[in-house]
Amino acid sequence: MESGKRAEAGFSRGFSEERKEREQREVCQKPFSLEACDDPEDEDDEEDGVGASSGFVPSSLVSLKEQIEKDKDDESLRRWKEKLLGCVEGDLNGQMEPQVKFHSIGMISNDLGEVNYPLPIDGDQDGHVLFTLKEGSLYQLKLTFSVLHNIVSGLTYSNAVWKAGVQVDRNGGMLSTFAPQREPYVHIFDEETTPSGVLARGTYSANPKFEDDGKRCHMELKYSFEIKNSS
Repeated sequence: MESGKRAEAGFSRGFSEERKEREQREVCQKPFSLEACDDPEDEDDEEDGVGASSGFVPSSLVSLKEQIEKDKDDESLRRWKEKLLGCVEGDLNGQMEPQVKFHSIGMISNDLGEVNYPLPIDGDQDGHVLFTLKEGSLYQLKLTFSVLHNIVSGLTYSNAVWKAGVQVDRNGGMLSTFAPQREPYVHIFDEETTPSGVLARGTYSANPKFEDDGKRCHMELKYSFEIKNSS
């Protein structure tokens, strides 16, 4: 549960070869925005295995306040649990539901250096490309977020990438389990390489979604990015 922990996989693992002949269609740009999450029983997620429950039933939620007060007669154990859980005074309010508040999304690459955008995305950016990368370049996505009220268990992401109205990639992975703490978490994804070639160039839209193991959706984000000629 430490800041800076890296994910097992990034948002993009490359784009399917069999779809390339369809990628010359007119580019369909999607504005980037924060949206209310869809039904957690999304059929696409279940088919893809990302976000599917696989028979797993999470344990009942217990508030931080209850977890601390279970050992209120043991001062040393209580202090140890407060430190372990990362409790802050404002979180000991008995609220059961954890909340993940996303502060920014960023891109780290040789081309851009590091660029960060606050969330939600400014409405003035609507209809524009968020990130522009060169083909064959290395990049890492970066998220900054806070956890409030309770431990968020098994925070996962799923992500679909589209180009010219065709889905060209879909992937997902586990981030971790996070407790409330005073400082925001910074999560940097594994380094990836953008695809290369004429057909790889153009504008893409990405639709990452973040859920915990209780199927609570904490954010669904839409944004656009571009891959351009390396010259």
